[in-house]
Amino acid sequence: MKKVSHIARYKVLAVLLLMLLALAPAMAQNVARTGETTKLEIVPVTGETYSWELYDNAYVDFATTAGATSTTTYSEFPGGNVGASVDVKWLKAGIYFFKVTAWNITGCTNNMRVGIMEIKVSVTAEIAASPAVCAGETTSLTVTLTGTAPWEYTYTDGTNSWTVTNVLTSPNVITIAPGPLITTDYWITSVKDQFGTNTTPSAKTTQVINPLPAPLLIYHR
Repeated sequence: MKKVSHIARYKVLAVLLLMLLALAPAMAQNVARTGETTKLEIVPVTGETYSWELYDNAYVDFATTAGATSTTTYSEFPGGNVGASVDVKWLKAGIYFFKVTAWNITGCTNNMRVGIMEIKVSVTAEIAASPAVCAGETTSLTVTLTGTAPWEYTYTDGTNSWTVTNVLTSPNVITIAPGPLITTDYWITSVKDQFGTNTTPSAKTTQVINPLPAPLLIYHR
């Protein structure tokens, strides 16, 4: 018997999944973000009931392998997984699959539909400098956050990095005292919230530092 490679098996599963998607009347937005709740729906047929299952990979036989029906590390059904329309709260970024199975009045399985969801990280951070100050004066940076508290973020000046934890409100103000002696760029290198981590660097902000006047020599005659 010829051995089927993992790649070949994946291709077969992908083709089957696309065929199921082409036939499926199940409806859902294709993209959501961590922390969001989305609605999965199917056009109901009189006399049928429906149950939903979630999967975190495509390397399964959807027809014979049971999926998640309650809370997992990546999702949950806040109102249960039964009905023509269910809510799913997405907890972790990734690619996920949902299956809805229809049962007729005799209790027999009548139909199965499969769909796919892409969940993206919702947390972001932007950093902004204060107006120009003189060298050595106290200054501050303001970090504006999106997502779900509590947050944790790391910012840098390109040489040093600092991490701020347990941030409960946005915007968050960082006080720098005494301030730098020269104009300095700052940016966020990573930020995370209750549901995910974003490691895409933010745009840089420039804190302008005006130099102090040169010291004057005082002569006494």
